[in-house]
Amino acid sequence: MVKIPKFFGIHAEPTLRMNRVLTILPFVILISVYLASSYARLTTNPDDKLLPSISKMVESVGRLAFTEDKRSGDYVMLDDTLASLKRMVSGMFLAASSGLIIGLNIGLFPGMRAMFLTFFTFLSIVPPLAILPILFIVFGVDELAKVVLIFIGTFFVIARDMNLTVEKIPKEQITKALTLGASQLQVVYRIILPQVMPRLIDATRLSLGSAWIFLIASEAIASTGGLGYRIYLVRRYLAMDIIIPYVLWITFIGFLMDWLLKKFIIWKYSWYRVSER
Repeated sequence: MVKIPKFFGIHAEPTLRMNRVLTILPFVILISVYLASSYARLTTNPDDKLLPSISKMVESVGRLAFTEDKRSGDYVMLDDTLASLKRMVSGMFLAASSGLIIGLNIGLFPGMRAMFLTFFTFLSIVPPLAILPILFIVFGVDELAKVVLIFIGTFFVIARDMNLTVEKIPKEQITKALTLGASQLQVVYRIILPQVMPRLIDATRLSLGSAWIFLIASEAIASTGGLGYRIYLVRRYLAMDIIIPYVLWITFIGFLMDWLLKKFIIWKYSWYRVSER
C-alpha cells in the first residue's frame, strides 16, 4: 500500500488543518521578518523612518481614517478610498461591458472577426502607461483620463478572452438553435451570452491587478485625491508609516473585490469552475 504524502509531492493530500496552517504560514513569516527588521533598525536609530513600528502605523492610520482634517473637515483616508473606487469601478464596468459585446460579436461572426481581431490584437500590445501623457492631453487631467486609462488597459484583454471563450462553444448549439427557428440575435444573447457571463466576471476579476496599476500610476502623476495620490504625496517626507498602511489597504480592497466576484460566480453559476489564477 502506497502512503499518500500530506504535504510534499504531486499526489499530496493535506488535511483541513494542514491547509489552514499552510495558508497562514507565509503571512506569519512575512510579518515576523518585518517586525524583527523594524525592531533592529529602531533599536539602532529610534528616528528611523524606513521600517516604522506597528504602533506608529496604527497612529498614522487613526489620524487619517478616523480624525477630521483640520483644513477640509474630511476624513482623508475615506475620501481617498472613495475617489479611487469610483475611478476603478467606472473603468472596469466600461471595459467589461464593452469587452463582452465586442468579444461576442468577433467570436460569432466571421466578418467581424476578419475585420477587427487583428486590429484589436495589435492595439492590445500598446503599453497603456506609454500613452498616459496622450490621454492627459486629449482628455485633461481630471477623472475622465484616469477612467479611460483603466478602460484601455483592461478592455482588450477582456475582449480577447471573450472571443476565445465563444470560439470554444460547440458549433452544434448554434446550428440546432438556428434550425429550430431562433434568429441570430437570439442565438447571441439568449444562448451564447448566458454561457460566457461567468467567464466575463472571471476575466474581470483577473484584470483587477492590472487595473490597480493603471489607477495608481494615473493618480500619482495628476490627481488631487485618491490612494495613489496620497502615497506619492507623502513619499517626499519618507512617511513610510502612511505609505505601508495605504499599500496594505489597497491590497485588502483588491483582495476583497476578487473574493466577492469569485463568490458571486460560485453562487450564480455553480456549474462554472472559477479560475484560481
